[in-house]
Amino acid sequence: MGSGRARHAVGLAVAAALVLLASACGGGGDENGGDGGAAGSSDLRVALVTDIGGLNDRGFNALANEGLERAEDQLGIEGRVFISDSASDYVPNLTQGARGGYDLVIGVGFLMGDALSTVAKQFPDTQFAIVDFPWAALEDKPANARGLVFAEQEAGYLVGVAAATAAGGGSVSAVGGQAVPAVVAFLAGYRAGVEDTDSSMAVLQGYSQDFVDQAKCKELALTQIARGSKAVFAAAGGCGLGALQAANERNVWGIGVDNDQSFLGPHILTSATKKVDVAVFDTIEALTKGSLEGGGDTLYDVANGGVGYGKVSPDAPDREALIAKLDDVSQQISSGDVDIPRT
Repeated sequence: MGSGRARHAVGLAVAAALVLLASACGGGGDENGGDGGAAGSSDLRVALVTDIGGLNDRGFNALANEGLERAEDQLGIEGRVFISDSASDYVPNLTQGARGGYDLVIGVGFLMGDALSTVAKQFPDTQFAIVDFPWAALEDKPANARGLVFAEQEAGYLVGVAAATAAGGGSVSAVGGQAVPAVVAFLAGYRAGVEDTDSSMAVLQGYSQDFVDQAKCKELALTQIARGSKAVFAAAGGCGLGALQAANERNVWGIGVDNDQSFLGPHILTSATKKVDVAVFDTIEALTKGSLEGGGDTLYDVANGGVGYGKVSPDAPDREALIAKLDDVSQQISSGDVDIPRT
């Protein structure tokens, strides 16, 4: 998921040096995808570059990989995953994908925006896509790149409604990772959903400044719970798993993000789902059809099923009524009847 850190410009001289580094050592490492071609056949090759946190975040990066694996199975493409252990791996990994002859290179996460813009400009014959970064914000405006963006505020709003309804008054809270636009939007929507459901409720909020270290998110969540939070929304990638663990240990509701994280247990009230897997698959499918175009964005929202809410806990109070309420609110959002702030 994909920050509060300022976006930095990547100089061409530095990028060129990193290109040489990439060809020598391959960035932060890689994992091969499936065997490719299980159904249908294609000579197309797709590289996926993860954000920091790798594939073990059980959310953002893991979902992107699921989309790649589904494309391997259903579309017959050959896929490969390049793991970024740190921000310094972005340019080398993206470059290795382009230099390796992959037809499409997909970057996962806002923090990769500057790096992808630089590499896409250097490899105009390779197609690129980036999750969580709008094309218009790419510094070099590469014509061979496409943004895959989401209406996170809509998913955040839905779980805010769920949190306020289940809590029945008092306080709820949210733990963000870094203040990247996607996380800011999740939290803004969450706050709006809570306040529109019960204006008397308090919403506690804080940032761990980390997407990986679970201890940081757990500590922040424990502080919020000690202040009276009855439900904790974790929008912090793999770090957020620590906040959800804190919710379980203190017997309050946890609310997942990106993936449907109900697999963590019945303490997960629901999740703000963001279908990164669908975005990755759709983009690869467009590649196979020859219809993938750079120079713009694909938006995923409630109306087209790109964001929403996950399974509702079997332990949720008045579960069926809550589901009906969330479905009704989803319809209102799709119809444009609810004004949800993104910041």
